[in-house]
Amino acid sequence: MATLEAVRQVLSGALPRFGCFDLSFSKVNGLISVQSGVNNTRKSSVCAQVHKHSRISQDRRRICAFQARNGVFQGKNDVSRLNSMSCKCQKAESLTGATAKDQHRDLLVDNSDKATSIPPNGITSPGINEFEVDQQLKHEKGGFGSNGKPATAGKHKDFTQKVRTNSIEDEAWKLLKNSMVYYCNNPIGTIAANNPSSTSTLNYDQVFIRDFIPSGIAFLLKGEYDIVRNFILHTLQLQSWEKTMDCYSPGQGLMPASFKVRTVPLDGDDFATEDVLDPDFGEAAIGRVAPVDSGLWWIILLRAYGKCSGDLSVQERVDVQTGIKMILKLCLADGFDMFPTLLVTDGSCMIDRRMGIHGHPLEIQALFYSALLCAREMLAPEDASADLKQALNNRLVALSFHIREYYWIDMRKLNEIYRYKTEEYSYDAVNKFNIYPDQIPSWLVGFMPSTGGYLIGNLQPAHMDFRFFSLGNLWSIVSSLATLDQSHAILDLIEAKWDELVADMPFKICYPALEGQEWQIITGSDPKNTPWSYHNGGSWPTLLWQLTVACIKLNRPEIAAKAVGLAEKRISLDNWPEYYDTKRARFIGKQAQLFQTWSAAGYLVAKLLLANPSAAKNLVNEEDSELVNAFSCMISSSPRRKRGWKKQILV
Repeated sequence: MATLEAVRQVLSGALPRFGCFDLSFSKVNGLISVQSGVNNTRKSSVCAQVHKHSRISQDRRRICAFQARNGVFQGKNDVSRLNSMSCKCQKAESLTGATAKDQHRDLLVDNSDKATSIPPNGITSPGINEFEVDQQLKHEKGGFGSNGKPATAGKHKDFTQKVRTNSIEDEAWKLLKNSMVYYCNNPIGTIAANNPSSTSTLNYDQVFIRDFIPSGIAFLLKGEYDIVRNFILHTLQLQSWEKTMDCYSPGQGLMPASFKVRTVPLDGDDFATEDVLDPDFGEAAIGRVAPVDSGLWWIILLRAYGKCSGDLSVQERVDVQTGIKMILKLCLADGFDMFPTLLVTDGSCMIDRRMGIHGHPLEIQALFYSALLCAREMLAPEDASADLKQALNNRLVALSFHIREYYWIDMRKLNEIYRYKTEEYSYDAVNKFNIYPDQIPSWLVGFMPSTGGYLIGNLQPAHMDFRFFSLGNLWSIVSSLATLDQSHAILDLIEAKWDELVADMPFKICYPALEGQEWQIITGSDPKNTPWSYHNGGSWPTLLWQLTVACIKLNRPEIAAKAVGLAEKRISLDNWPEYYDTKRARFIGKQAQLFQTWSAAGYLVAKLLLANPSAAKNLVNEEDSELVNAFSCMISSSPRRKRGWKKQILV
């Protein structure tokens, strides 16, 4: 109790708190300089948690900022990369006695530095005062309608609904703020979930790059830029560390899947602590799969930061430019693959478990295309980037042609596949990937509407994955990977198949689910990915924000507004679940985390964009006229001449 009281006094300002310089890195000739600015922001309890952990072995690359006895924070790095990183702090009291119960309570401290009272079920009151609503409506002119009921009844209902909606937004913001993680007193990200009643956190107490994207965009749209800037710069410092899995190092430029902020006692000094950024590149993940999408999302968020804040100095920094180039070189590296799409393994994206998406999944291709466009826009005009930009332009043209031509399916294309000839050998072959018509699944015949279409989930030799994957299709609209006609057709299909893709809670991650023997073979009988659960056809509220950006881009916001309205009926009452189960999304996911940060963030981004649609322009990629012209040239050229297109396009 004494320790808890000390924590409360620190948070309220009664006792000295950490005061830390804002770390700002810039790499020149391998050196990292530090720019500083005093920041007395309250430190999150996630960063303040102190455990008596054993020290991580020396081969683990970590970024540390530790407080010595003299009150000075000093940088520490196991491979001496950040030896120059330091920041001056006030001396703080030892918090090593904090209990798990105390820490959970601290997680629910809002920005006013006042502890938030949490009821036993973990839900805060929505704050709707029906008496106040009635009193306000009494002042309005009344009367009776044609149905004999007071005219104020409709106003009462509308006003109550508006108040309830505002309370849901306030609750979402509170959840988002309480999930913030601090490093050296500076906000650096948001943890994946913040359920005060759960003791089984797994890795949901970490900051995931993928999960932070909607949180970061919500902060950007709200005008809170510091946390996004800090996130971009600190995750950059974690890039390309030589993390190992059974003595093998992944390619240089890889971004981590997640990282954890730890505050631990300093060796040999009971009165000093150190802040540690401990990244996970997949070597600790379930399945040990490295994330392909982390670096792509990082580039997309970097561009969004510059667009929203107007601060282009971050993307112009030497270390940031180097980080962009390293990601591009990793993705653009030549290999054995014949296709312009990015070859990846199962579990390397949002669907992070075995779901049969190995090869060339649509989601990665859409993010890859978007990241290439964002990078081309941000790369500094210098001679060293000329070759990289040329390779980037060539890949953009080839990738857009490949996806638009071979991944697209509608009723016309389905009829064409149904009549495919197989075993064709020639440059003029129609069935280039030797797809067998018997692969067309029975569910697709009833699912495909007469108007509308979508991009299939995957394409490989003799294999088409006809499943509808939501993120890949929505981001193909946002990034202009799909043509304008294809983009509208995707939204047409969503409207036509609303009951299948949305039902009672937006939005199905994929459709349909794998069932029976197919589920056993493809997922390995994954008990978490049972039919219509988790990544196997589950419904994910976080997808609301991608849907909203896509709808606003095509000037069809009513589709997104309808989906948001559905979510508002349940998502707060259900404690902001990670995902929903069953075909109609009627059940909270059987293993879903509650108070999931990106569920709240996705909802907030959707609401912010619907209230201010013009802000969506900072998130979308408009179609490039040069790419359109090059794309037309590829279609019109003969198959034999296509082999020399690289030398002639966009030189």
